[in-house]
Amino acid sequence: MSKLLSAPAGAASLPRRILQQGRYETIAMLRNGEQLILAIVLPLLALAGLTVTPLLDGLGGSRVDVATPGILALCAMSTAFTGQGIATGFDRRYGVLRFLSTTPLGRGGLIAGKILAVLVVLLLQVLVVGVVAGLLGWQPRPEAWLPGLGLLVLGAAAFTALGLLVAGTVRPEATLAITNLLWILLGALGGIVVPAERLPAAAQGIVHFLPSGALGQALRDAFLTGAVPLAGVLVLLLWTLLAGAAAIRWFKWN
Repeated sequence: MSKLLSAPAGAASLPRRILQQGRYETIAMLRNGEQLILAIVLPLLALAGLTVTPLLDGLGGSRVDVATPGILALCAMSTAFTGQGIATGFDRRYGVLRFLSTTPLGRGGLIAGKILAVLVVLLLQVLVVGVVAGLLGWQPRPEAWLPGLGLLVLGAAAFTALGLLVAGTVRPEATLAITNLLWILLGALGGIVVPAERLPAAAQGIVHFLPSGALGQALRDAFLTGAVPLAGVLVLLLWTLLAGAAAIRWFKWN
C-alpha cells in the first residue's frame, strides 16, 4: 500500500492502480478473522444445518440442492454488505478514505478497487461453498452456472451499494451495529436462505421486494429449474440504482 501512495502521478496507469488497490483490499479482508468467520464459517455452518434438518423438504429438490443457492446468496451479502460496509466505515473514521481519494488513485479508483476485492472474495466463497456442497451431494445444473454467477455479481453490486451507503452516512460504530443486525435479520427472515413459503405469513409478502429475497429466490430458480426470474433481476437492479445514487449523493469521505 505504501508503494501505491508514494508513487508519482504518472508512475502507473489507472487500471494498474485499481488492481493494486483491489489486491490490498482483498488481502485485508482475507486476513481479518472476524470477516472470515462471517464470509466462510457461518455460511458453511448454515449449509450443514439446513442439510440435516427438514426445513427445506418438499421444495423441489434435495435439501442440499435447495440450500446451496441461498448460502451462495448469503455469501454475497456477507462480503459485499456487512464486510465491505464495516471496513469502509472504519477506513472513513481513520481518514484513510479521505487520504486515498486525494492520491492518483482518486475516488473512482478507490471504489473500483473495493468492488474488485468484493468480487475476488466472492469467487473464493463460491469455490469453497461449491466444494463443500458437492461433498454433501449438491448436483447443480451445468447450464445454471452462467446465469447463477451473473445473479451473484448483480446481488453483490446491490449489497455493495447498500454497504457504502451505510458506511458513508453514519458513524463506524453505527455501521457495525446496523450491518450486523441486518445480516442476522435478512439471513433469517429476508428470504435469502429460507424461501418465502417457509417464513411467517407476515414476511412472505415483503421478502420478494428485498435484495435478500430477490437474490435468494433468483438463485434457487436458476440452479433448480434453469430459469432466471425477471422480477428478481429487476428488484436487484432497482436496489443497486437507488442505493448507488443515494451513496453518491450522501457519502461523506471524512
